[in-house]
This record gives sequence, structure tokens and C-alpha cells, in this order.
Amino acid sequence: MKILILGGDGYLGWPTAMHFAAAGDTVWVADNFAKRKWELEDGIEPLLAIPPLHRRVQCWNEVGGGQPINMKIGDLTNHRFVYNLLREIQPDAIVHYAEQPSAPYSMQNRSAAVMTQHNNVIGNLNLMFAMQAHCPDAHLIKLGTMGEYGTPNIDIEEGWLEVEHNGRKDRVLYPKKPGSFYHLSKVHDSHNIEFACRIWGMRATDLNQGVVYGIDTDQTQLADELRTSFHYDHVFGTVLNRFLVQAVAGLPLTVYGKGGQTRGFLNIRDTLACVDIAARNPADRGDSRIFNQSTEQFSVSQLADMVVAAGQRAGLSVAVENLENPRVEQEEHYYNAKNTALTDLGLQPNLLTEEVVDAMLATVRGQAGRVDPRIIAPQIRWAGGEVSKADT
Repeated sequence: MKILILGGDGYLGWPTAMHFAAAGDTVWVADNFAKRKWELEDGIEPLLAIPPLHRRVQCWNEVGGGQPINMKIGDLTNHRFVYNLLREIQPDAIVHYAEQPSAPYSMQNRSAAVMTQHNNVIGNLNLMFAMQAHCPDAHLIKLGTMGEYGTPNIDIEEGWLEVEHNGRKDRVLYPKKPGSFYHLSKVHDSHNIEFACRIWGMRATDLNQGVVYGIDTDQTQLADELRTSFHYDHVFGTVLNRFLVQAVAGLPLTVYGKGGQTRGFLNIRDTLACVDIAARNPADRGDSRIFNQSTEQFSVSQLADMVVAAGQRAGLSVAVENLENPRVEQEEHYYNAKNTALTDLGLQPNLLTEEVVDAMLATVRGQAGRVDPRIIAPQIRWAGGEVSKADT
């Protein structure tokens, strides 16, 4: 299979590329390195030092043992680049990670919200039109987010909902209640993709992904230069990463609000497995297939308890502090997301066990000298973000 990974320099894009190359597939990656630029602008570095993409590709091609990885540099918001890319490569499958991935980033100010919407929605539209023009039979695998749904007081079905109203029945896209301008951009992508499948006959799988945790895959462990990123900061970091770093740094685990916020989670190895399953079991022409890509559900307080326990096993004294919530969200709510489609296709989940948490904590302890406590505390508030100089 010839597969194109968009956002191939990212936390998930790079391990995905190595996964398919190791399996013997022909792999191309494309990236514009925008996330590295945003990190520099916000004074943020990931915990693990990550070399430039060309060095990672070179390292893989020397020691990976699978097919070589090929790379292209360009921006999906430039439609000419996208058209030329697909015309040249003619992929069988396209894995689309290439979007601004942070809810807090999108809530900073007007400029960040507009950039997020433009980057994500326009880039996705350019991709859809380029597919229609140059590879209409290719399978689009778009990484969405469970955050598109919000926290409804009913079960979250896998993308579609059977409804009955005034005696009539229909099947509609599950109602969305996103919690940030980032999540809104993903909703726009989902609707545009469903439209293209219905009108053009495009084939697509929309993977509504939970919060991903973990660092190690079979391929990232082959060499230090093949590692993927680990963010713990207030912009791009995730809650479990933040807690682990705070535990190692001797800081209290900062739980926003009451801590009852519950989300779906999955191991990075399961992300690779889910994308692989989707690629090798493509959607039919005209089918906008939607899977909920998460394997477990945890509240923020449950995650804090896990890290406190892991710290105790490692001889660390870990405290928990409840902060005023910088986000506008329900802090105690019902949450039950269906997630059977991928397991029905063969997914065997890697669960968040004590051993997994302990291994992540050990990795963080090994990088303790790189921790910057100044970038952990929340600095972006949902209710009226900062006013940037460009807006005044």
C-alpha cells in the first residue's frame, strides 16, 4: 500500500510513518513544521529533544529495517502544493494529522482562533478537492477528536444517530457540542468530509480520537533520534503528561475545578493500530465512516490518583491541588462513549495499567533536567482570551 502521512513530523504522525514503513508499505510524509514555529513563539519545548524531520527520516532509513520513508515539505493551505503532492504520489490512503492540535492555543485570542480555523478547515478542503482531482479512489483517514461531541447527557454513538421525530425516522450525524475553536474546526472538517462522501462519492474514515498518552512504540525505541514528542506545557500538553512532570518536579498536580471532567483515552500504540485497521479495511465509495477511537474513560481526578500512586511506588511524595478552572466546561457530568467498531475489526487495546504509568514516570524522571516549571501553569482562559497586538 502507498500511504501519505500529512503532519508526519508530529507526535502521532511520525510514529505512524515508521509503523507503516516497518510493515513494508510505501510511505511518504509531508509537513510544514508549523507546530515547531508555534512552540518557539510561545517559548515552549517538549520534554524530549526532537531532531529535525530530515534527520529522523535519515535515521529511520539507516536503522529502521523496513521500507524507507520519503518526505515532502509544504503547507496544506497552499492548494497548488496539495494538488502537486497528490498528483505525484498517487496514494492509496491518506492519513490526515496536519492540523493545529491544541484547544488552549485556539482560545488565546482572535488571531489564534482565526489561524486555527483557517489552517485546519482550508487545509482539509484543499485536500478534499485535490483528492477529487487526482486520486478519487484514495481513502482519507482523518484524525478527528472525541471533543467534537462535548459532554452530552446521553450516550455518544459512533458518529451517527438514529432519530425519530413526529412519527418519522432518519439517520443523522450525531449532534456536536465542541468546547473550543479548535474543536469547532474539527467539526467543520467532519461535516465537509461527510458532504464530499455523499455528493462526490469520496471514501473516508473519520477517527474521533480520545486523549492519547504514551511515548514508546516498537519503532521509537530503536534509536533516540526516532523518539516522538512529549508535551507537558499549558498549550500543547495533555493532562496525564502534565501530572507526571509535576510529580517528578515536586510540584502539586493541578486539577482544574472539581476534577470530574471525564474523557476517552487511548495508548499511542492503539492509535497506530487503529489507523492501520482503518487503512487496511477502507471505507466504501460514498461512505463517511465514523469510529470513536478511545479504549478507556477516566476523570481528571482518577488520573491524578493514578499518578499519586505511581509516585508513591517510586518513592515520591505527590500532592494534589485544585485550581480555578481556566476553561468553561462541566466539571461533573455523564459520559459514556460507544467504541466497539474498531474492536470488532480486531483492535486489542493496550490499557492504562500501573506498569504503563510507572514506565512513563521513569521516562520523565530521566529527563528531569529539561523540565521548565514556568510553562506548566494555565495562562489561557476560555472566557475572554488575551488581546493580541495584531488585534488592536
